[in-house]
Amino acid sequence: MDTIASLFSFITTPVSWVIVQFHSVYGKVFGPDTGWAWGLSIVSLVILIRICLIPLFVKQIKATRAMQTLQPEMKKIQERYKNDKQRQSEEMMKLYKESGTNPLSSCLPILAQSPFFFALYHVLNGIATGSTIGVINDSLLASARKAHIFGAPLAAKFTDGSSKVEALGATLTDVRVVTAIMIVMMSASQFYTQRQLMTKNVDTTVKTPFMQQQKMLMYVFPVMFAIFGINFPVGVLVYWLTTNVWTMGQQMYVIRNNPTPGSKAQAAYLERLTKHVTHHEKTRSRGERAIVKAIVSKGRDRNEFERKFINSLTKVGLVAQADGTVAKGESAALETEDGTPTTATTPRRQQPKRQTKAQRQSAAAKAADDSAENAPDDADEPKTSLSKSDEPEDAKPATAAKKPAPKPAGGTRSKAQSGQRKGPQRPKSPSKK
Repeated sequence: MDTIASLFSFITTPVSWVIVQFHSVYGKVFGPDTGWAWGLSIVSLVILIRICLIPLFVKQIKATRAMQTLQPEMKKIQERYKNDKQRQSEEMMKLYKESGTNPLSSCLPILAQSPFFFALYHVLNGIATGSTIGVINDSLLASARKAHIFGAPLAAKFTDGSSKVEALGATLTDVRVVTAIMIVMMSASQFYTQRQLMTKNVDTTVKTPFMQQQKMLMYVFPVMFAIFGINFPVGVLVYWLTTNVWTMGQQMYVIRNNPTPGSKAQAAYLERLTKHVTHHEKTRSRGERAIVKAIVSKGRDRNEFERKFINSLTKVGLVAQADGTVAKGESAALETEDGTPTTATTPRRQQPKRQTKAQRQSAAAKAADDSAENAPDDADEPKTSLSKSDEPEDAKPATAAKKPAPKPAGGTRSKAQSGQRKGPQRPKSPSKK
């Protein structure tokens, strides 16, 4: 570890100078030799570093959003090359290159903090060994060796022996209890931060290598912190616990106010936003307008939660505008699950009720009878037995009325089929197929 830390010795002097400046401020309040003065100096160093890394954190969020938008394409590649893992990896790397995204972007804040972490470790290791480093002179070195945090010296480690701990003015039990509690808190905060990201702010409907990577980091990082934590001085544990708590709070803020599309956090956020907008009939901040603007610009590509948000506004007579604001609208259009707009006041078209086979046959026969009765008679053609008679009913002979109609012979049927019979004909009944 000392070899690795020495590689970052170029930043040791600036880190030690920042700690000394904060110590001079807190020393006037708590005393120069107290653990509060030195411990708060380390905490202030963490806060200063994390404030400087906020632009990098914003870049990390944008890269993560870009990875989320690529998930449908990544799913297609997985399905297309599910039996060829090598080709699948090649297509994934090609997709990353074309879109300009990096699956390792979530590690950027940790990588950026590495120089400060190793420099601080080098400074505290010098305090433990009694050697001056950076701007820490002999008087500051003696003051730092006297500082205790809950009974544990600033430069003590979990693996230190009793003789070394006693030389720093503490007991082995105090050092191991304090360091063990801090290691557990450090690992637990890291696990909770990553789990919060996986369960609330990631679209878990699509299984991609990015998802697998995040799930792996959720378990790997806490184990790494627990293993390496026993070799960290108390001051380094304070540094890393503070940065984990900062990351957890920063991520909670982002998840609550700028969630990932398609995640559970977005569903909760849009539900809160719906209640506020329907009550005040307006968006209250620039961030909310940006969210509404992004939802409107998606059109039919909106997810389930975004369509629910648009429909909720529509039901109360509000319409989301392209600039992110909302206004009252006269015509309301709801969106179905596939994104197709439907007018709220117009009922949907009902599918006709299916008829049975007997009903269809009787309807066809009735239509055939109606067409035969309404067909015009030809005056020049001789009337057949199927046409109406011009004579009144009482003028016909009684025998003719009672005489049943003769059945057509086989020859007559063949002539009718060949087209030799004239006059209107009764259409055939529908075939029973």
